[in-house]
Amino acid sequence: MTHTNAPAGLPLIDVSALVAQSQERAAVAAQIGQACRQHGFFYVTEHGVSPALIERLRSLSERFFALPEETKMRWRMALGGRAWRGYFPLGGELTSGRPDWKQGLYLGTELPADHPLVLAKTPVHGPNLFPDLPELAGFKETILEYMAAVTQLGHRLMEGIALSLDLPADYFAARYTADPLILFRIFNYPSQAVPEGLDVAWGVGEHTDYGLLTILYQDDVGGLTVHTPQGWVTAPPVPGSFVCNIGDMLDRMTGGLYKSTPHRVTRNSSGRERFSFPLFFDPNFAARVQRIEGLAGAPDRDDSAERWDQANVHAFNGRYGDYLLAKVSKVFPQLRDEVL
Repeated sequence: MTHTNAPAGLPLIDVSALVAQSQERAAVAAQIGQACRQHGFFYVTEHGVSPALIERLRSLSERFFALPEETKMRWRMALGGRAWRGYFPLGGELTSGRPDWKQGLYLGTELPADHPLVLAKTPVHGPNLFPDLPELAGFKETILEYMAAVTQLGHRLMEGIALSLDLPADYFAARYTADPLILFRIFNYPSQAVPEGLDVAWGVGEHTDYGLLTILYQDDVGGLTVHTPQGWVTAPPVPGSFVCNIGDMLDRMTGGLYKSTPHRVTRNSSGRERFSFPLFFDPNFAARVQRIEGLAGAPDRDDSAERWDQANVHAFNGRYGDYLLAKVSKVFPQLRDEVL
């Protein structure tokens, strides 16, 4: 077990003891707790996700995004309906009202059309739109295998976060994540100029994530930057690692002890395509988010004046799904009516 710093100064944590659920996991949990208090961001290594699986996903994703635009639009999000799945083109996603310079594929837990949550028309639940061309053979299976592996890592990391708060290891699983809401994105940031007249400043504009924990694999191009107490720092790729950050709901649950950290992605000018794979490990859609009782050192205050969006996450009281929908309706306003 090691704990060093990545080039950005963000912690680099060996989580093998958490993955193995061994006795040494308490020491790893303490490192994660320190990272959550100081930065809200940390890298994890020795995480147990197969490098060959990651490379297969990257290679197939590269093939998908190289397809002609009209071909990719056969799986556009408008066809995903309330499941909120599918492809969106360059500039098709907004952050803080401005288009991001990326294209992507939205995915999530695969549910059949006759699943009770789908029959109930529960937003962001349903079948995925998997591109199914001969040149993409195995893409669906690779995506599902990757999501399962990283979701399993998410369960182990949340056990570490629970232990770091002096809570039982199953605290979050018992209340929020026995059946987590898993949303997964495959993003491509092309290295090309923005067309004249398009109001684009970033690959992804400044934001915080909505839920509990984001587990991101980024390729070797880089571009992620994080707003730490010391200012904006780059979070460069570290081979074999995932970058993790906590979201608004963990901020809410801990009364601000663990803060969701703003981050953004610079426009890609490397001359190469950039790929990133964020998986969002979040509370169940119907789970009612509440503050952790008796948490030592939690400030529990309105910090909206300091936040990038002036929002008070500590005022939220309700289902996680309600918080999520209020956010995603601003990301794709043209699809808002599909989920609300």
